[in-house]
Amino acid sequence: VQLVERGGGLVQAGGSLRLSCAASGRTFSSYVMGWCRQAPGKEREFVACINGSGGRTATTDSVEGRFTISRDSAKNTVYLQMNSLKPEDSAVYYCAASTLIYYSGSRYPRNYEYWGQGTQVTVSS
Repeated sequence: VQLVERGGGLVQAGGSLRLSCAASGRTFSSYVMGWCRQAPGKEREFVACINGSGGRTATTDSVEGRFTISRDSAKNTVYLQMNSLKPEDSAVYYCAASTLIYYSGSRYPRNYEYWGQGTQVTVSS
């Protein structure tokens, strides 16, 4: 599967952005989809994930209540709505896909087999 992210950019603190990730292939609904991010000098970290049906989601504590993940199977697309952005949210955001079933391990970047090229999000203070 190929993943292409869009929607990154520069935003002031408190602002919003919506990232999208378009996936190729006919089996989009079978993948657990996730968003991870990586800031300079830091390891890639989990942000959010969603199961194949879209009925189960998880977010990391630092974005809880501010970020929402969703998916549209008709468009083979997963979204990350980011509100109340903070400077510490600045990073390259990656879309990822996993063939594993949705479980607690979906919170770990190592469990994703497919990755997009990433999109830069910069939040100014």
